Amino acid sequence: MATPGSEAELAEFVRGARAPLRIVGGGTRLVGDAGEVLSLSALGGVELYEPGALTLVAAAGTPLAEIEALLARESQQLAFEPMDHRGLLGTTGEPTVGGAVAANVSGPRRVQAGSCRDFLLGVRYVDGMGRVIRNGGRVMKNVTGYDLARLMAGSWGTLGVLSEVALKVLPRAETEMTLSVGDVDAHGAVRAMSAALGSPFGVSGAAFDPGHAGGPAALIRIEGLEASLGYRAGRLEDLLGEFGAIARIGSEASAALWRAVRDVAAFHGLPGDVWRLSIKPSEAPAIAARLGAGRLLLDWGGGLIWALVAEGTDLRARAGSFGGHATLVRGSAETRARLGMFQPEPAPLAAITRGLRARFDPRGLFNPGLMRAPAGA
Repeated sequence: MATPGSEAELAEFVRGARAPLRIVGGGTRLVGDAGEVLSLSALGGVELYEPGALTLVAAAGTPLAEIEALLARESQQLAFEPMDHRGLLGTTGEPTVGGAVAANVSGPRRVQAGSCRDFLLGVRYVDGMGRVIRNGGRVMKNVTGYDLARLMAGSWGTLGVLSEVALKVLPRAETEMTLSVGDVDAHGAVRAMSAALGSPFGVSGAAFDPGHAGGPAALIRIEGLEASLGYRAGRLEDLLGEFGAIARIGSEASAALWRAVRDVAAFHGLPGDVWRLSIKPSEAPAIAARLGAGRLLLDWGGGLIWALVAEGTDLRARAGSFGGHATLVRGSAETRARLGMFQPEPAPLAAITRGLRARFDPRGLFNPGLMRAPAGA
């Protein structure tokens, strides 16, 4: 395993590489199974933090916990609420900011604030020829032509090796509350979540957990000043009363609840494969009914479905045709080889993807085969 300690060492290593590389950050997620491991774990440290400018720059291997602790001292946060995969995948290590950017990891607040990609100001990365590339800047108004920074977000290390990321941060809410709408099925939950998200009351999370303690419930989170929370909660209760019985969950319990939603804690320690479907919220009930999953969790107002199914299940075949994509998040090596981790791309998009990889990584070094089509596709 190679563990460069600086950007210069990273670039030198890539220039000298003659075989495929498997790029990992803190080692918390399953990233391919081919090539020598290239770890970014030694490339850490916050290089710039300006609370007044809401700007943070950090080396890619910096643990998210370190960044979140630093921001908390200034009552700020990473608003995209990155997930911790360790409980779901049974892994160890430390989630890193580079790993979050590389996979565009975004939690429940995405439904209001946006994804990790939306907070990315700029990046530095090493391309497949060992060149250090800088794109973007440290302010939102920076204009540099091609937006390579956002292209890198969600590329899973197949276009380049991130060495530094610049992010916009936001103030942390003074407090929060969750409204639990009970006695609802998936159809009722999506209707309730859509009504809440379409309201002017600042909903920052909307999820449906059929296995919620006390019975299936739609969960609606609001955050902000203590003085405004009671008023907003009351107005939402008036709006949502037709969908089911409503209970209020206070700040501390609400925070724990949304950490569990963020990390899909309902599936921790349970056998089976885990899939993540990104869809149109209006399609969620019909698709959920087709999945035959052992357990479901709906996030983003129904736009995200987490499904726990028997090992080896081809959930894409069960879901049928839909406007979105299904990702195999947890499964055996055999299942990943047979079904592929990522949704197969339509031919025109696949051609564009191949062209990008050929330009960014002409030697085919980075995470080879990670986004390949399933066997037999």
